[in-house]
Formats: sequence, structure tokens, C-alpha cells
Amino acid sequence: MKKPFILYCITLIAIAPVCFSQGKPAKAGKSAANESMVGDLEKSAWEAYKNKQADAFKALMSKDYYGVYPEGMKTLDTELADMAKSDLRDYSFSDVKVVFPHPKMAVMTYKAKVQATADGKDISGTYNCGSIWIQQGGKWVGAFHSEAKTQ
Repeated sequence: MKKPFILYCITLIAIAPVCFSQGKPAKAGKSAANESMVGDLEKSAWEAYKNKQADAFKALMSKDYYGVYPEGMKTLDTELADMAKSDLRDYSFSDVKVVFPHPKMAVMTYKAKVQATADGKDISGTYNCGSIWIQQGGKWVGAFHSEAKTQ
């Protein structure tokens, strides 16, 4: 239990300078469109995962993607392997917030209500989630994701 928490803290400390670096503030009209775009990308990733569309999921993520979960850290390859062993039946998002600490970085936080199994175990419930999307080569890709089940 301590090791994943420590790894999560180290990851946050490592990305904090990027999140707080100064960048041009987004224009008001453009910000709403970008927030919607990031939300759509996040939903597309969840849909690809739900439908076990590994190629579609992989296309949405950075090759340097990392995830932090209570059970440990995951690379893109680990996420894809776990996709085959899970059954995401339904999900919904609430309390969605998107901020742009840099013009080429979006941080999205939300609650996800999930009905799912993983490795044959029921993991349904509500999760606090966070994702970081970055612009690479003119394309927005998922670089980081974390989930923690609410108590």
C-alpha cells in the first residue's frame, strides 16, 4: 500500500514543474472548445478500452504513457494486456474539470462511475480519476492516467 502511494507522489512531484510552468493563457472562446475536445478524447479512450479496441486505444495514447493505480504502475503495453482481462460494461463521468497549465498540456479530473470486472473480480464503484493529455506532433495524446476508488 505504501509503495504505490510513494510512486504516485514521486510522479506528481516530477510533473509539477511542467504543470506550473508559465505559458500563454488560453483565450476564453478557445478554452471551452479545448475542454470539450479533451473530454471527447478521454471518452474515446474509455470506449476503446470498453470495446477492447487495442489499436484505437493505442492510437490515442503517447508511446511514453504511464498509469498509476492502487495495484501499481502501468505502461501502455500493460494497459493493453489488462484490457484483455477486463470487462468494462458501463461507465459515466461527473464533476469533470479540464485546465490547461500550458497550451500543449491539459489536466482533466473527474469521477467515473464504473460497472466492471478485472481478472474475474467485481471492481464496480466510483473512482476519482485524473488524466494528462499533451500535444505531440500536432496531435493530442494521453500521457498519464490515474484512478483511485472512493471509499
